[in-house]
Amino acid sequence: MRVGHDDLVSVTQRIIRRWPSRWPVQPFREPPWARQEPTYRDCPPAVIEAAGKRASARPSGNWFVVGASRSVRTDRPFGVTIAGRELVAWRKEDGSVRIGPGACPHLGAPLAEARVDRGGLVCRWHGLRLDGDRRGDWAPVPAHDDGVLVWARLDSAGREQPSDRPVVPVRPAGAARIDAVATVTGICEPEDVVANRLDPWHGAWFHPYSFTRLRVLEAPQGTDVPDDEDRFLVEVTFRLAGHWGVPVLAEFTCPEPRTVVMRILAGEGAGSVVETHATPLGPGLDGRPRTAVIEATIAASERPGFTVATKLAPAIRPLMRHTAKRLWRDDLAYAERRYALRTAGGRSS
Repeated sequence: MRVGHDDLVSVTQRIIRRWPSRWPVQPFREPPWARQEPTYRDCPPAVIEAAGKRASARPSGNWFVVGASRSVRTDRPFGVTIAGRELVAWRKEDGSVRIGPGACPHLGAPLAEARVDRGGLVCRWHGLRLDGDRRGDWAPVPAHDDGVLVWARLDSAGREQPSDRPVVPVRPAGAARIDAVATVTGICEPEDVVANRLDPWHGAWFHPYSFTRLRVLEAPQGTDVPDDEDRFLVEVTFRLAGHWGVPVLAEFTCPEPRTVVMRILAGEGAGSVVETHATPLGPGLDGRPRTAVIEATIAASERPGFTVATKLAPAIRPLMRHTAKRLWRDDLAYAERRYALRTAGGRSS
């Protein structure tokens, strides 16, 4: 017995009509990509620019995200350049993080290539040992490990009033959560990365493989906006496959100048966050600035099955990182284009 196309359509329609509305995955209808509702009329460049300026005025305490907590280990150093300053990070035997200049104080050897021995760095050029305390002109910088990300305080780069701790966004509480950190680098400045995230209107147009049925319900208007109202409220469906997806209500906020947080307020995974941190690296060989986009996804759910999923976290994290990097391959093109136009005197948003 052969099943025809009309029969399959009829079965699918019956399934959709009877699909429980309380289930997280829902069927949806959408027009062809070019026929979806344009969003440019609802996306005033002045709104994005004003939101970015308000974010840049918030204090950071001179803290910069270095990388994922898992990347800073007890068995090898982690090298990074932030705001043109070469740094090296590692963990002591007790698990605490140390961060200091990346050049050996003896003859300038790269400490990112040193060996970690009993909680100290041993330079591979001449064996100089650094235990994380000041030695001559070599001095550690304040470090903070929030369990997902490692931060360094660089007062000479931030030039603000320093604070004891960075501004870490509120994250889902409890043990039933999975976090993953993805890092990509672009030719732009942190403000261009922030501007990209403060433009939720581009989601269904620029990322149709991930987002559909996107509507911006609220956007902050004007320049003098109270902190508790300074957010973009978005209704969106995360596409899974075909015409099936997960609808959620999410908000975008900026707790400090180089961070944008997307938080799910309602729908599957309520409380989960995606933190986008923009860390300036310094100029490349071409003299143009480089910025690292360090994105932390902290997923949580109250569903019993999610607790089981957390046991598979090592296998799930690479998929989460892949998804984030796929989005940022497109979004870096947006940020880099914005930087190029802005520095050339053209339109920047």
